[in-house]
Amino acid sequence: MTAPDADRALPDLESIPDAWTVWNAEDDGRCILTYRPDVFDADEFPAPCLPTLYLTSGTRSRPPGANPNDRTVDDDWYVTLYLEPDVYLRDEDTRFSTRADALEQFHSLARRFDAGDIDYRSAYQVPRERYLDRLDDLTGRGRDA
Repeated sequence: MTAPDADRALPDLESIPDAWTVWNAEDDGRCILTYRPDVFDADEFPAPCLPTLYLTSGTRSRPPGANPNDRTVDDDWYVTLYLEPDVYLRDEDTRFSTRADALEQFHSLARRFDAGDIDYRSAYQVPRERYLDRLDDLTGRGRDA
């Protein structure tokens, strides 16, 4: 069964905090945001340190730009926040049966991360202190501690 066109439309990106930049937005509704690419530009920090927020559907390993008709049985939607390619926030990695629910989480996670309300340090076994300190500065995390 094919999802309605509205379920595949681009997400409303107007309400995403300015610190996030659209890296990729597909016609099928998938979207990738990057956090402060002006700061995490590979000069001061390694390229993998660019936080990315994914809204995906179908096969999670299917990269943006891949054939959207090449789907598996899984038509669920996923929201995942990566701090690096192999480091993501497990507590915030969520699966939804509808895109509307996934979009709500996508927007919420973008706002909460930007506001410093996400504990990203717990995702690391061996933290990159300088990188995490810079994220703390940008998001205001820990200012009230």
